Amino acid sequence: MNFKHLYYFWATAKAGGIVRAGEQLHISPQTLSGQIKLLEARLGCALFRKTGRRLELTDDGRIALRYSDQIFALGSELEAALGRSRDETQALTFRVGLADAIPKAIAYRLLEPALTVSTPVRLICHEGKLQDLLAQLSVHRLDLVIADEAMSKRTSVKAFSHRLGTTSMAFFATAQLASTLQDAFPQCLDQAPMLIQGRASAMRQRLDLWLSERGLRPQPVGEFDDAALMKAFGREGRGVFMSPSALEDEICAQYGVQVIGRTAELVEEFFAISVERRITHPCVVAITQGARHHLLSA
Repeated sequence: MNFKHLYYFWATAKAGGIVRAGEQLHISPQTLSGQIKLLEARLGCALFRKTGRRLELTDDGRIALRYSDQIFALGSELEAALGRSRDETQALTFRVGLADAIPKAIAYRLLEPALTVSTPVRLICHEGKLQDLLAQLSVHRLDLVIADEAMSKRTSVKAFSHRLGTTSMAFFATAQLASTLQDAFPQCLDQAPMLIQGRASAMRQRLDLWLSERGLRPQPVGEFDDAALMKAFGREGRGVFMSPSALEDEICAQYGVQVIGRTAELVEEFFAISVERRITHPCVVAITQGARHHLLSA
């Protein structure tokens, strides 16, 4: 197989068309189309089909794309590994995507071990929706995605979820608000004003089920995609809020609140998602080892 032809196919699939790929590769659309036809002849199948004025991958094309992703990912790893061996002083760029549901303090604890590896590291962090981050991971704009849920099996991205660990959840309120709550935890949450995660959060779904099973009906005051904003409202006594138990001391000190209850029945999970089935990237190795041995022991 001519891997130059395979690269042209891969670039065209990623770019979404012959013309755009030709602009990125600085070759004419006619030349690019001819190279892809040679690959199709070698493989004995069509990789694209025309739908109107657009190109779409065939079923065989989607299979070829998955293999191409892995082939060129390994090529990038090879270049990076050999480059580091030639110049050990060159910083290793490590691009990480953080799902926006991850609390910032947890994100720091997860990422901090990456800065302790023997090679100098330049850490570049991007925050966003999980699906958007996975799309960037698929085209190797990110080395790793950290999320609060495993990658769905229905996702077309070829990547692997590596479980980092879990933490139980705690409920917080100001002293003034806590003094108005009736009964012991968790019954005190019934009819209590509450600040809750947005519906897109994996933890929100678990919380709704947990409350329903116990017949608890708190009064939602606000829903938040941003955990820091939710805690800011909690600091002003606007409602009870929930956060990982691993952050109790930091939350109480920073927001002037107290723990009103804890439950091990609500658990937040954290995953490292990478294109590697077997983790070899030194920063990812450090993150997974640090999370399992230190972060989530609380």
